[in-house]
Amino acid sequence: MGERYHSGQDPILAAMLAGIIGGAGGGIIFRSLGSSGGLDILSVMLLQRFSIRLGTTSLGFNLVVLMGAAAIYSLEKALYALIYIYVYAYVTNVVVSGLSQRKAAFIISSRWQEISREIFDRLNRGLTIIEGRGGYTGQKEDILYVVLTFRELPRLKQIVRQVDPKAFMVVTDTLEVMGHRIGNQPHW
Repeated sequence: MGERYHSGQDPILAAMLAGIIGGAGGGIIFRSLGSSGGLDILSVMLLQRFSIRLGTTSLGFNLVVLMGAAAIYSLEKALYALIYIYVYAYVTNVVVSGLSQRKAAFIISSRWQEISREIFDRLNRGLTIIEGRGGYTGQKEDILYVVLTFRELPRLKQIVRQVDPKAFMVVTDTLEVMGHRIGNQPHW
């Protein structure tokens, strides 16, 4: 096995590398509002209409073709192609939206007013206050909801820790964000 690896003949590594290079190239083309032909225009249309990510559209259509090819060629070659297709789709999605991925944070704290003021002042971000109720205690809880960039996340954590070290905070990834100064989707 070591010799296959050193000679550059490992088909799994070749499929992964091809997927990384191809996906990065495809993602750059999409980010530049370009097209390489093929499924690109259909992918953009499905993204606009149904929010199906660009790489996911490519993955879906290529899987259909791959199933037909698996019947003609060997299953082993089809699985290598599947690795390539999956890595290509994943990297395309990362390049198109992952690099500008937004985070959503929910913050529960008795000192929510101070935290919200610091978010306004130090991050220059708006937020939403959601009225909630503790499931165990039944007490009213105010929940802060804020969407921010990946680079702003460490500063948000610092704010919350400084104001209320006992605060409860959940940070989630977003798939797509639309809005003034915070959106992360290319505008086709």
